[in-house]
Amino acid sequence: MSAPSKLQMGVEPASTALNGICPYFTMFPLDFPLRVLRTRATPGEWVLDPFCGRWPTNYAARTVGLPSFGIDSSPVAAALAQAKLANTVPGEIERAAQDVLDQVRDPQNVPAGEFWDWAFHPEVLPTLCRLREGLQQDCSTDARRALRALLLGALHGPVNKTQRTYFSNQCTRTFSPKPAYAVRFWRQRELRPPSVDVLEIIRTRARRYYEPEQPHAEGGAILGDSRDPDAFAQIPAGGRVGWVITSPPYYGMCSYVPDQWLRYWFLGGPARVSHSTDGQLRHSSPETFTEELRQVWRHAGAVCRPGARLVVRYGAIHRRKADPLMIVLNSLRGTGWRVQTHSSAGTAAAGRRQALHFAPEQRGAIEERDIWAVWEP
Repeated sequence: MSAPSKLQMGVEPASTALNGICPYFTMFPLDFPLRVLRTRATPGEWVLDPFCGRWPTNYAARTVGLPSFGIDSSPVAAALAQAKLANTVPGEIERAAQDVLDQVRDPQNVPAGEFWDWAFHPEVLPTLCRLREGLQQDCSTDARRALRALLLGALHGPVNKTQRTYFSNQCTRTFSPKPAYAVRFWRQRELRPPSVDVLEIIRTRARRYYEPEQPHAEGGAILGDSRDPDAFAQIPAGGRVGWVITSPPYYGMCSYVPDQWLRYWFLGGPARVSHSTDGQLRHSSPETFTEELRQVWRHAGAVCRPGARLVVRYGAIHRRKADPLMIVLNSLRGTGWRVQTHSSAGTAAAGRRQALHFAPEQRGAIEERDIWAVWEP
């Protein structure tokens, strides 16, 4: 591997709060890609994450002043990615929110039913629907993209009596509440949705995540299937990518849509739980999953320069019996990526990683691995 770079890249923000603008399952610690890029990348190198999730790799690239692209088939992930690329400030976000509310006075689609009556105050839900419809009509500016992600992050979460930071009745912060369970929970405890000031929550969150101003971002977030070469064709840096840093979905982990259904609704999805797996790797067998992952590595290599580095963090969940290290090693065979080394990354208990949400506490999290490879087409 190359010697650590001694060049200073970019101007790091005083806060990395923007990385946590909205919870998302496929996450790994920001310090993982930061450590790689700070010590080994050189100025001007492009960074790619073909499974970008909520964008820790690409945010790390922004933090150290490198251009980057991320690809993900989830509209939620793509929306968060665009927000982490947004070059904006709190005042612009607040004005964007007011502009949307001024433009959409009477929302056309306000969902009704027991869940919605219990989830949101009757004055809050129409306001959210006005913002939803306005952002679906026009989300072309950085301020509006940042606003959309702020709303996704505040859509549901715990009720704080001293400072309102979420729009919903009492919820867990990460999972979208399943309607039947949520209604039973609220009814049994007589929990009514709070009346909150939507604009004040937006104002508070805009200042939390976009103040102080972030380093200028360069690159793009692509909503697409990384098994499809067309997704990579949108990368103008084709042939110049120097780093691919990613953490693919763990084998057997495919419940992203139902677990994020409320955020999918806000982005234009149905007002009910969906179990779609469109755009996701197939988990029918380790062999099928491995072959589809192999397609992604080939497409990623096609936009890389010779000698580019691939770093994969990968683990497993208990309900699927498969060796995570062998899945990655087998998927890299015949792709043009030559494996250099692999090492333990500890377990999910050592940081906020995706397996932590799926490991039974009594069984513990499975060890994760970091696999390094070099592009030698």
